[in-house]
Amino acid sequence: MTTSSLSSPRAAVPAPAPVPAPFPWVGLIALAATVFLSVSSEMIPTGLLPEMSMSLGVTPSQVGLLVTFFAFTVVVSSAPLTAATVTLPRHTLMVAILLTLGLSNLLTALSPTYELVVASRVLGGLAHGLFWALVPAYAAHLVPQEQIARAVSITLGGGTLAFVLGVPLGTVLGQSIGWRWAFAAIAIAFGLGALAVLRWLPKVQRATHSARTDAEPRRDPTVLPVIAICVTTAIVMIGHYALYTFIAPFVTDSIGIAPEYLSAALFIYGGAGAVGLILTGTVFARRTSLGLIAALATTAVAVTVMALSTSTLWLSGLALIVWGLAFGLIAPLLQTRMLQTASPRIRDTASAFYTTAFNAGIGGGALVGSLLLDWQGVSILPVADVALTLLGLVIIVATIRLSRRRKNSPESTPA
Repeated sequence: MTTSSLSSPRAAVPAPAPVPAPFPWVGLIALAATVFLSVSSEMIPTGLLPEMSMSLGVTPSQVGLLVTFFAFTVVVSSAPLTAATVTLPRHTLMVAILLTLGLSNLLTALSPTYELVVASRVLGGLAHGLFWALVPAYAAHLVPQEQIARAVSITLGGGTLAFVLGVPLGTVLGQSIGWRWAFAAIAIAFGLGALAVLRWLPKVQRATHSARTDAEPRRDPTVLPVIAICVTTAIVMIGHYALYTFIAPFVTDSIGIAPEYLSAALFIYGGAGAVGLILTGTVFARRTSLGLIAALATTAVAVTVMALSTSTLWLSGLALIVWGLAFGLIAPLLQTRMLQTASPRIRDTASAFYTTAFNAGIGGGALVGSLLLDWQGVSILPVADVALTLLGLVIIVATIRLSRRRKNSPESTPA
């Protein structure tokens, strides 16, 4: 009797609410730093074409092919390498990838011939493809579902910063003391990045280890939506890079911006893209569908206005800035939507296919742009960009509507 009366009040005390885990700022910033280094490493040859061609005894176009070899290696190897490393610990794999990227840049710096430089870039492409398959999924594993957009925007911020600061700084360094020292500096930075990841990036558990022992369907139901997103990514990136690869002649010849102000114009474009990235993690963090539709539509409108108003410098310049801002939203929102769509057990594989689609878009866009440039001149490139962007918009809208229809169907409603 006494025991009962004493114990009942204690039993009535509710259990304390679980304390939400703090947002992993330090880990995400460490990932963003590695993204900064990876993008800088990929694009640095574009700023050092004259120096590398003279030193290696090849033409500038052959040096430009180093980026193509790099991207093609990513396209071919990303998915197979992701499948081959699926059972490895993510944290250890990340450190190994960074060290391999550092080794690749060191070998580039030490290579005496063009052929060895190509081989070192292929090694870098192998690691780069696996890196991009791992990083977005890693960021998504660190946070709950509703914070994925914020985490991805922080992580991908390193890539935006690479275009705004990393590549220009590497170019200045290479022009000042030699292109080999620029690659050596990037190699050292990758070593420091590996140490930072080892120290500050939290380890994550993959959900795929128990996938085959569960009562889950053999075929993951999120595969088809992920494929649709990857196809859309490839289409939109082909359109974008068909124009952006030749943005210099378009800005100087069509818009009429003086060549000495080209770097300033591209810096402003990149800065507008950084604003778009911030909007991804704030305004559209929980409205990815709305943000993606708005960004694709705005890109199509901005590029159209830019192409039609080349005789009015202020209007075409303003359209260029709006284009940069809108495109700054597209890549992270596509990545976020893919991660939100994919089930946890296929996120790494989905990221690999997304990386393949993105790099296929880069290489394909440059090829399409060069063919169109030889055929009709620079004025046709915005038309290709707008057409493919609108096609991507149609696919995204259709995918969103189909997804909502499935969620509201009687079969998906629990009894």
